Amino acid sequence: MNSSWRDLAAEAGRVLRACRRRGLRLATAESCTGGLIAGVLTEIAGSSDVVERGFVTYSNAAKHELLGVRQASLAKHGAVSEIVAREMAEGARRRARVELSVSVTGIAGPGGATPGKPVGLVHFGCARTGRKTVHKRRVFKGNRASIRRQAVALALALLRQAAR
Repeated sequence: MNSSWRDLAAEAGRVLRACRRRGLRLATAESCTGGLIAGVLTEIAGSSDVVERGFVTYSNAAKHELLGVRQASLAKHGAVSEIVAREMAEGARRRARVELSVSVTGIAGPGGATPGKPVGLVHFGCARTGRKTVHKRRVFKGNRASIRRQAVALALALLRQAAR
């Protein structure tokens, strides 16, 4: 999936329209994407009726303090893990008091890889009130910019699916 920023803007528009149809508000919880998901959504005029807030939680301390990610989860599984992605999404939904949220945590590179966690590994969480939190794991190829762009594309697709 090699998405251009124009493709991402189009997908962001679809997310906003789907949320409006169902009266949903959303929040983002971002680590490796550093606010790009919220940025592409809020690039669209009028998005404030859907987008409540974005959390950029790059450090473990920020994940814990802002989103309520458990210290035990971070210590046992690391920031780049399914459990942390789920806790980030659920924490963002609860703390922003919205119906829908997405989280992204991963290794965009070029450094940061560890055994079992290569550059390009990204975990996603998507939480919607009254539904089970969805998790996706992907290993994207490419450079840092490409990995982050691909992560934004998948996060937007998850939001749109969850808004249905």
